Amino acid sequence: MEQRHELSHSELFWGFNRIALSGFGGVMSWARRAMVEERGWLSSEEFTSLFGLCQFMPGPNIINMSVCVGARFQGASGAVVSLLGLLVAPVIIIIALGALYGRFGELPAIQAMLRGIAAVAAGLILAMGLRMATDLLKRPLLLFFSALILIAVVFLRWPLLAVMFGLAPASMWVAARRYCKAP
Repeated sequence: MEQRHELSHSELFWGFNRIALSGFGGVMSWARRAMVEERGWLSSEEFTSLFGLCQFMPGPNIINMSVCVGARFQGASGAVVSLLGLLVAPVIIIIALGALYGRFGELPAIQAMLRGIAAVAAGLILAMGLRMATDLLKRPLLLFFSALILIAVVFLRWPLLAVMFGLAPASMWVAARRYCKAP
């Protein structure tokens, strides 16, 4: 991955803080928009590759992404700062919202609002998936392995963990061979 410019701890903290405060119920689509389109921290292909790695690691994808991006630009301290930027404000907000939900959660208006928010979140995830799919179209081998995973998990109903451990080494081997042959 090509590094464009060095990001300060402050840029990482406030960048991830803004990402965290931009979404409700999932911020990965906002993260992609902020890191790729608005700030240029990563290229579209870099984001897609890093997102794949973050999905492979245990834990929430956005947490993994913040740690990876922070570490890329500022090492271990950047990873910590990015993670704090991502978590501090939402933790405070969720504690406040939890208290309010405990008091007013049974109201029909609150239930309707939460259903609407869930629909928006689903749309955002779909939009991000479509944007990331354009990166796959540029690399037919990525599209091939993505199709294999889809077939194995969705249609053949193989366990995701077995598919990941089976196809990940194969895809890395193919990628390494292609990388070594590249001029």
